Amino acid sequence: MAFLDMQGVSYTYPGWPPVVQRVDWDIAQGEFHCLVGRSGCGKTTLLKLAAGLLQPDEGRVSLQGQVVRQPGPGTGFVFQAPTLLDWLTVLDNVLLPVTLQRQPTAQDVARAEQLLTQMGLASHSSHYPRQLSGGQQSRVAIARALVLEPAILLMDEPFAALDAITREELQDELQAMCRARGTSVFFVTHDIAEAVYLADRVAVMEGGRIRHDIRVELPRSRTQDVRYSAAFNAICAELRQAMDQEDGR
Repeated sequence: MAFLDMQGVSYTYPGWPPVVQRVDWDIAQGEFHCLVGRSGCGKTTLLKLAAGLLQPDEGRVSLQGQVVRQPGPGTGFVFQAPTLLDWLTVLDNVLLPVTLQRQPTAQDVARAEQLLTQMGLASHSSHYPRQLSGGQQSRVAIARALVLEPAILLMDEPFAALDAITREELQDELQAMCRARGTSVFFVTHDIAEAVYLADRVAVMEGGRIRHDIRVELPRSRTQDVRYSAAFNAICAELRQAMDQEDGR
């Protein structure tokens, strides 16, 4: 049984052509899956369907064998912007998913502090978002998404606005933390190299459909040096060719 399973999923915004069309797709437990495609191809909508933020017009989305009807504690979500609350401290921002459900326990606080330590932000727990850099805010957003120990992490181009060095640092931190926890990841990006570096599998989406599903046969754990290897660049070229074919180029 697939961990995240989509069967015949379609979605249309009122007054618009179909955005997602009859998608059959799955993610295995512990797998890091990236979805690439040009702007407007339906990537973010598919992510929202996986999260339960939208309900499909047709088909079914299941997580661990249960139909997804709304966002649940088993799913963590990281948006394109960190979306931190300005009036809360870093620690309280990380604890927000807990606070929305109940009063945080000492164990919850300890887990949040551990995540901040792993993100290199232990000394910033009492700071406010305005006192952080963009990269630090992104780290807080990831810690917040992991504080409830979700089974799957859904990420919508979370590093797109960051500089190249910070982005690569966060990629390394993210894959290390998720592999250590066995967390499945569905990661949307427009960056081919980012997708190949992070993923076990990369899917190409075009016109609301998944057109290609490519397995990344690169060893784990990966370091930035792999970007200069022939194997890495061959997979990047394969993905780019797949995207160009679907775009009619």
